[in-house]
This record gives sequence, structure tokens and C-alpha cells, in this order.
Amino acid sequence: MRCGSVQCPFIGGGRTPPYSCDVIYLDNNATTMPLPEVVQAMRESLANNWGNPSSVHRFGQAARAQVESARESVARLAGCAAREFIFCSGGTESAALALCGAIEAHPKRRLIVTSALEHAAVRNLAQHLESLGRCKTLWLRNLPSGEIDLEHLRDVLKKHEGEIALVSLMSVNNETGVSLAASTVGNLCRESGALFHTDATQSLGRVEFESIISSVDLATFSAHKLHGPKGVGGLFVRRGVGIAAQLVGGPQERDRRGGTENAAGIVGFGVAAEAARTWLGESATTALSALRDEFEKLVQASIPDAVINGLAAQRLWNTSNIGFSKLEAEAILLSLSDQGVFASAGAACSSGSLDPSPVLLAMGVPPTLAHGSVRFSLSRFTTQEEIIQAAAIVCKCVAQLRSRTAAAVNQK
Repeated sequence: MRCGSVQCPFIGGGRTPPYSCDVIYLDNNATTMPLPEVVQAMRESLANNWGNPSSVHRFGQAARAQVESARESVARLAGCAAREFIFCSGGTESAALALCGAIEAHPKRRLIVTSALEHAAVRNLAQHLESLGRCKTLWLRNLPSGEIDLEHLRDVLKKHEGEIALVSLMSVNNETGVSLAASTVGNLCRESGALFHTDATQSLGRVEFESIISSVDLATFSAHKLHGPKGVGGLFVRRGVGIAAQLVGGPQERDRRGGTENAAGIVGFGVAAEAARTWLGESATTALSALRDEFEKLVQASIPDAVINGLAAQRLWNTSNIGFSKLEAEAILLSLSDQGVFASAGAACSSGSLDPSPVLLAMGVPPTLAHGSVRFSLSRFTTQEEIIQAAAIVCKCVAQLRSRTAAAVNQK
């Protein structure tokens, strides 16, 4: 990401950039840069088509036409029918609608099956619902690779057949990039009669989605993970699947999500979806996987004890989670930021926490390594030059931090 073509966040308002304006952004699992065409389409929507999509007059219907056009664009990317797609405010609301809506729609089924590897939007919600007595949560075992123990899932489905409201497992882990065997999970769920929900926020727009959508009943999406705007997402609900609305009000979104639609955000989502679909159709992800692999090799060549978390599993092309033992991720991230490299420690929503990632701990990663684990996530615009520079900066920062740590120990 070069500030010659992208607005630098440190320029403006009389501020002086704290470093060279050549920044390397490797935090795309947290959020992605909105495409210029997304910003332009949203600006035009806000300026010229700001009517209420529910109004029957011509001005309102112009906004309605834009919403429905965007719905068709996102549905094409997801591989579903437009009528199966519900717009909402983002991934967290989408996951809540799936879980809470499934429980309320199937009152005789009080079990949710999920794992400790899930994003907090699912993991914490499942715990919260159980604390309220609205459901009971069954936690699946996982392998040290970060993959779900499918045999355990098979046993749970067989033992609790007829009791499970839904199984919720993410298609791509947001911290490690480990991919789920969605087709296998889907087949197991259908055999037992349980609904299958997947948090697909990290996979839509990054992989061909048809094989995933054909395996699930409910899927969660978020526009800002695929170069769209924040504040808008969606839920795929397979035709015939019943869920109860959680935002009760008007009849919007087929009575499943009340409230006036965020028309400009939805327009941006649609534009981002079309761009992602074009890219997936024209470009293979093999070259980008090679960039991720090159980054890891360069880091390990200089830091032999660096550990790639999730390396033994199939991973999404853009995600690398690297552990540096006996260091704190926060110190690494601050050092990298000073050098113009932006990454994160696990989920962005927990970046203020000093605790190690629950996902890494659930994988059996030792706390001393989990504390020093950093997630680097590429986008389809990341270049080889950026990867080479970032790897060199990472190695430099880690070496400096370890040198300071050793010096502090020697002084004691």
C-alpha cells in the first residue's frame, strides 16, 4: 500500500507523518481498504439517491432499486439466490441473527454446537445465551493443527440427534487462516437434521464460494472484509430454513430484520462484491499463496525458532500467524508500526487485551508462544516488494526486542 495512490491516515489536519509514507498494510483480516469505486458509488448514493427504500414514491423506489441491485451482486458472489440474502449491520449482527433466530424458531431444539476456535461474535454469544438459560452449548474438540475434530462432531450429532438447533463453525479462521472441511460438516449436519451455520466473513471474496454455500444453511458475511464499507453485512438463509427475527419492527428484509436499510452501505457492498467476483474469475490465488509462503520462509530464515501457527492444516492464501517465543505481541506490533508495517495480534476486537489468544490456547500453543504471536494478513493488492520489505522489518524488530530483553535480564 503506497501513499502515492492511497490516502495516508497520518496526512491531513496539520499532522506530520511519524515515518515514511510508504506503509505496508498486513492487517486485512481486521479490515480492508475500501475500493475507490466503492467510495464513489456510496458518495453518489448519499448525494443523489438518499430516499427511503420503503417509500412508494419514485424517489424511494430509486433507492430500492439500488438496494436490490446490490443484493443481486452479493448473491452472485456468494452463489445463492437474491431472495436468500438478508442485509444487516455486519458480521456480528448476522451471527446473532443466525444463532438466536435458529433457537427461537426451533424451541424443541435447545443445543448449539460450536468450538473454542470461533470468533468472539459466535463464541461469546454462545456462552451468553447459555448463561441466560436460552440454550446449552456443546463445545467440539479441535486438533493441534487448528482443525475441527470431525469424529467428535460425528459423535455429538449422533448422540444428540433431534436436540441440536444448529452447528456453528467458521469456514476460515480469522486468526490462523485454517480452513474448515465445510462439505463434510454439511453432510454430517444434514444426516442428523441439524442446521449448519458458518461464519464466512474471512472467505467471501477471497475464495470461490459455491462449494461452501452448497454445504450450509446459514452463512455470515461482512462487507469491510472484501474492500467494502464497514457497518454493513449479510446473512444467507437457505430457502425453507426458518429463523426468528431479532430486530423486530418494520417488514424490511422479508420480515427478518426490521429497520430502514443502510442503502449507501449496501450499494458499496454490491460494488465490492462485483469487483471480488471479477477478480476471482480472472486471477488464481496460487500466486498470493506463494507470497504468503515466501514471507514465512524469509522470517524463519532469519528467526529459526519462529513458529507458524496452523501450518499443518489447509490455510487461506492470505493469512500467516507467526509466534515469537518470550516476546509480547503488543511490543512487536508497536515496533512494526513505527517502521510502517501494520499487523495485529489475533482478532482486531481483542487487540486491547494483554491476554493470549483463546484460539491459539485452544490449539495447544504454549502461553509463552501465544503471547508473542502476530497475525499478518494480505490482500489481493499486496505485492512481492511489500512482502520482502515487511519480512526484513519483522526480523529487525524481533531481533531488537530480543536484544533489549536480554540486556534487561543481564542487568538484574
